[in-house]
Amino acid sequence: MLIVKKFGGTSVANKERIYNVARRCIEDYKKGHSVVVVLSAMGDTTDDLLALANDINPKANKRELDMLLTTGEQVSVSLMAMAMHAMDVPAVSLNAFQVGMNCTSRYGNARFKRIDTDRINHELDSRKIVIVTGFQGITKYDDYATLGRGGSDTTAVALAAVLHADLCEIYTDVDGVYTADPRIVPNARKLPEITYDEMLELATAGAKVLHNRSVEMAKKYSVPMVVRSSLNESEGTIVKEVVKMEKMLITGVAADKNTARISVIGVEDRPGIAFKIFNKLAKNNINVDIILQSVGRDGTKDISFTVSQDDLKDALTILEENKEPLTIKNITHNEGVAKVSIVGAGMMTNPGVASKLFEALFNYGININMISTSEIRITVLVEESEIDKAVRARNLILQNKICKAKGGRISVLYLC
Repeated sequence: MLIVKKFGGTSVANKERIYNVARRCIEDYKKGHSVVVVLSAMGDTTDDLLALANDINPKANKRELDMLLTTGEQVSVSLMAMAMHAMDVPAVSLNAFQVGMNCTSRYGNARFKRIDTDRINHELDSRKIVIVTGFQGITKYDDYATLGRGGSDTTAVALAAVLHADLCEIYTDVDGVYTADPRIVPNARKLPEITYDEMLELATAGAKVLHNRSVEMAKKYSVPMVVRSSLNESEGTIVKEVVKMEKMLITGVAADKNTARISVIGVEDRPGIAFKIFNKLAKNNINVDIILQSVGRDGTKDISFTVSQDDLKDALTILEENKEPLTIKNITHNEGVAKVSIVGAGMMTNPGVASKLFEALFNYGININMISTSEIRITVLVEESEIDKAVRARNLILQNKICKAKGGRISVLYLC
């Protein structure tokens, strides 16, 4: 059996935790399994490196930032290999270059293109535990590029896919996937299992448990995945295509403060203008989420949309540089906003969930700026100062009450 295990920064934050992870990996190794370990940088290393870079040059080149940030994972994997050697277990640490993890050249948010497996398979055949740096790849120019925050999850799933692993375990500092952030909502519930689609919506909406691209890849390649804690032996949450349990109307709620709203004012009200605006942004790898277009008046219209705060500066620069050809009269933006999303496969067959969400926000005095929906997700944009209050607006959405779904099935609607 081949198992890929990914451990986050808090799981390897110090000597004691490094040895704890080493012991957990060695347990499976001694059972005869092949083990590949993917590690993030220790503790707050990435944040510390970013702060150091900002102190040296607040406008640092993204290539140089990635060159700096990738060192964090190299420290983690080498120390882990040393810990396993101290426990008389053969192990080898490999970085992205040594493995051959080829990616695009978008520094700070690269995507994998191809992963070579020869080196890893050779080490596994030699009965070694293979420890790989997460969060990074190698461009066609042989430069290091990072995959974005949470990218180690994607590294682990990508390796599990190309190695045809039997299981991909994502270890974090929480016991699994919860209905909400337990730090904000103390009575949030852990889910025993969740579908790829629901997990992808939650991750995209701001849930920090998994990198959204890792879930996307796991679904695409049918990678069996489980999220569990590195600090205890609890079962965790299984992420898979179909769940056995009766689907709840609401699986969970997520909040994302890494959001900014941009409004382009007074663009010409004619076919093709919206395409040109969003095509310019797409060509520069800027992802747009919620979009709201006003009704045309006096030959013009306004378009508002959200981007991540990381992309705000670049998006504003592109729009300003193309203001005249895009017929934009004015551009405004707001960084003091956040997204709140409710996710659940049960919403597809049960009407009225949106109205209950809006009622709850109204009763808490929270104004909605924008709305976006999919089959299993409703996202609202609110003021950032209201975000925790919006997440806690659970008792007004049938918290712990029984409601009858279509077909006579009974479900519990949790939004906590």
